[in-house]
Amino acid sequence: MIDHVSLQRPDSFFAMIGGHATFTALVDTFYAEVAADEYLIAMYPEGHELTGAKHRLQTFLEQYFGGPTTYQEERGHPRLRMRHFPFPVTPKARDHWLRHMRTAMDTIALPPMYDAMMWDYFQRAATAMLNTPAEHDEPATGTCPASGPGPGGPQDR
Repeated sequence: MIDHVSLQRPDSFFAMIGGHATFTALVDTFYAEVAADEYLIAMYPEGHELTGAKHRLQTFLEQYFGGPTTYQEERGHPRLRMRHFPFPVTPKARDHWLRHMRTAMDTIALPPMYDAMMWDYFQRAATAMLNTPAEHDEPATGTCPASGPGPGGPQDR
């Protein structure tokens, strides 16, 4: 088996912020927050069983920030918008997600430059995942609304 971590450049963002251990702490804290959020946890098909979600987020983030390519090897191209389409990602859901990621970012306490770079990515990515208008900001159900404006409405069929 290939040791993917040893193949990483020592000057990669992934390596500079502490590698796998940093991303483990980030993702563990993030999902502890998500598990306690009744609004957001309702979007997870597995409910409170978050092992798969944690693995997917961690491998994606590690790859995105210059670490091992495990995510691509296991799941192919990230296709984030497509993978999130089944879930009603409203402005409220985005804001909950970002609040929990900010808490997780604060726990890993990166130097300001690295924190700003990661936080910028998270804000842009979370906004790019929006697929349901604000008027659908009811408790998440794990499915997109069948009608109304935006993705999933009659105009998209």
